[in-house]
Amino acid sequence: MLTLYGYFRSSAAYRVRIALGLKGLAYKHMGINLMPGISEQKSEKYLALNPQGRVPYLIDGDTALSQSPAILEYLEEAYPEIALLPQDMHERAHVRQLASLIGCDIHPLNNLSVLGYLKTKFEAHEADVTAWYSHWILEGFTAFEAILASRKAMSKFCHGNRPGMADVYLVPQVWNARRFGVPLSAFPQITAIDAACNSLDAFIAAAPENQPDAPKSK
Repeated sequence: MLTLYGYFRSSAAYRVRIALGLKGLAYKHMGINLMPGISEQKSEKYLALNPQGRVPYLIDGDTALSQSPAILEYLEEAYPEIALLPQDMHERAHVRQLASLIGCDIHPLNNLSVLGYLKTKFEAHEADVTAWYSHWILEGFTAFEAILASRKAMSKFCHGNRPGMADVYLVPQVWNARRFGVPLSAFPQITAIDAACNSLDAFIAAAPENQPDAPKSK
């Protein structure tokens, strides 16, 4: 069985959970608490396993990987029976473009380590950090929505009529946007795709609130 080290609120780990669910792959969950003051990712034990000290971290037999793009590409190649990328080369490039827009342009600027650095190094107030977060979400989602609008044929998901790699990236980013109170009314296609995805078992099971390490409401 595969083992996934993650944190319930990590966008990158969320992506991998969705992909594992869509591919029907069972895995063992290992929670790594990223909360400041706990910071299990900085423990000697975890750093000995994953020198970068981040999540997700996937172990599949003799293969051990960090970085969600590498993990997702590995899963696509190692378990191709249920593909998350189209067969056509041009369509694959289009899907990777959407995934990279989130994975390269939005998420890195809004990662926990970046937000923490803004607070500690530059003494940014909470309102400033939220404004920073919102700015990069809105800029990225504006481009993402425009690319969706340029599709030759509208579809229920980012590409085609079943969820794929672009949806794997999009849904966690929408979840984070809502968590930070970013208004999404200007992005009807994004929110419609998010709703379609979140009606499916793989996305429901991968949601942060449904993880074993998520705080339980009383």
